Amino acid sequence: MSKPIRSGAASSQLEHRADELRASLRLLDPEWVAARSGISYLSAGPGRGELHCPLWGKHAAISWPSLTGYSDTGDELPSFIQAVLLYYLHTADGFPLSGKWVSFADLPNGRTYNPAFQGYTGNEFAKAFGLDVSAFRSMCEKAGGDPADAGDASYVFRPLPRVPLLATYWLGDDDFPSSCKILFDSSAIHYLPIDGCAIVGSMLTKKLITK
Repeated sequence: MSKPIRSGAASSQLEHRADELRASLRLLDPEWVAARSGISYLSAGPGRGELHCPLWGKHAAISWPSLTGYSDTGDELPSFIQAVLLYYLHTADGFPLSGKWVSFADLPNGRTYNPAFQGYTGNEFAKAFGLDVSAFRSMCEKAGGDPADAGDASYVFRPLPRVPLLATYWLGDDDFPSSCKILFDSSAIHYLPIDGCAIVGSMLTKKLITK
């Protein structure tokens, strides 16, 4: 098991992994891939077409068989986002969402890397928002989150069709600092390997803190 790749990892490492995933996916039926991923496939003739996938509330198209991802404006997506999409297509097995939220540590292979993951996700939220729960709510709403009932404030985000994330904030006081966590549906590992879960968690952090 390699250390999870974050969205800020070296592009050469991501590109190498992306090429491996593309080679593996090309051996599969694109309609089968789409069905297991909860997305659609539009055929453009024998062996050619596009996979259409919601991505952070927007739209991505992945050409087949090149498996290159494009934004809704037609621009080629950055390498780390392409890697997330390819991880998702390659891992998805159609398993139903459980509705049970778990921490990164509770995902298979997540416990070893949880301190690092918490360091660049939840701990960054806590530093950015401190005791200002209203600022946390405002940023989550601007980023397209849906309010949920957990902690002192929490919002659900959907980076991919079957990979919801829950950003949860527990308000501190003068004696105890605020704390935050990104939680995953317990089925997440059926749609992303632990590397991919780390990337989407990092992406969400950047969306909320730099919004």
